[in-house]
Amino acid sequence: MAKKSIIARNEKRKRLVEKFAAKRAELKSLGDFEGLQKLPRNSAPTRVRSRCSLTGRGRGVYRKFALCRNMFRQLALEGKIPGIRKSSW
Repeated sequence: MAKKSIIARNEKRKRLVEKFAAKRAELKSLGDFEGLQKLPRNSAPTRVRSRCSLTGRGRGVYRKFALCRNMFRQLALEGKIPGIRKSSW
């Protein structure tokens, strides 16, 4: 489980990205790079980290399910993810 402060920091970044998305797009279309630099650094979408929705783990996260590989495997074996089952051939 990731630290609560790391998860909260990432959530704050997500809110900033949403807040400044329109302004950032407008400045980009105008080519005003000095204006872009004045925006908060954490409002850039590349600063947001994809994290597991259950544990907050930042590595090995499947985008489609928003789960890390460990939780994905556990839930899949328990049959809690519809349409997913362990392959055998």
